[in-house]
Amino acid sequence: MKNLFYKSIVMFLLAGMVISCADKDSPNYQYMPDMYAPVSYEAYGEYDIFQNQQEAKLPVEGSIPRGWMPYPYENTAEGMAAAKANLKNPLPYTEDNLNEGKQLYTIYCAVCHGDNGDGQGILAQREKILGIPAYDDAGRAITEGSVYHVMYYGLNNMGSYASQTSIVERWLIDHYVMSLKDNLEGKPEREFEEVEGPAEENLIPSEAEITEILPEEDQEVSVERQSQGQQADETEN
Repeated sequence: MKNLFYKSIVMFLLAGMVISCADKDSPNYQYMPDMYAPVSYEAYGEYDIFQNQQEAKLPVEGSIPRGWMPYPYENTAEGMAAAKANLKNPLPYTEDNLNEGKQLYTIYCAVCHGDNGDGQGILAQREKILGIPAYDDAGRAITEGSVYHVMYYGLNNMGSYASQTSIVERWLIDHYVMSLKDNLEGKPEREFEEVEGPAEENLIPSEAEITEILPEEDQEVSVERQSQGQQADETEN
């Protein structure tokens, strides 16, 4: 028994010495070194392993970013007129959507357009930006489509908000802007809609809508990109 006891003490001492000498900053034995030490490349470095020696690559032609859908209206006077006349808000007009739209409006829009949509935001009051029209301005006669179009591309002193907001967020803001317009015009409050199924399915313009809106030479490209986006969603789901 004493012999076993002494052997145990010696083993513990040897184990302690081994552990105390280990370097915590470097790994010990690596059985799969390729998994532990991957090859890293600088984003804009030049390496022979890549085509043209460029690590940073452009997206594949025809590909679209995840969560983004093609917008068929061009940033032209004709595109603006077409969106104003034809583009409708695909999200249901519900109390939740209106409240979310109000929150987003307060973040992105109220500083210029004012809390009531009268063009008297804090920047207008301080005369940092002048000439902001009210939403009930008869000369503009805004619609759901024109509001979304301006948020997407920008207009005059107002820049685009396509990079700061998603498709859904812009349509939520759109609902709230139109409600402010109705209030300024003294119209009765719009009744809320009953929701039946996910509204996001209607965010993608149909092939018929694209055919009606775009010039003939651009229709095939836009429809093809729309199809690619739908296939990507189906694959992910």
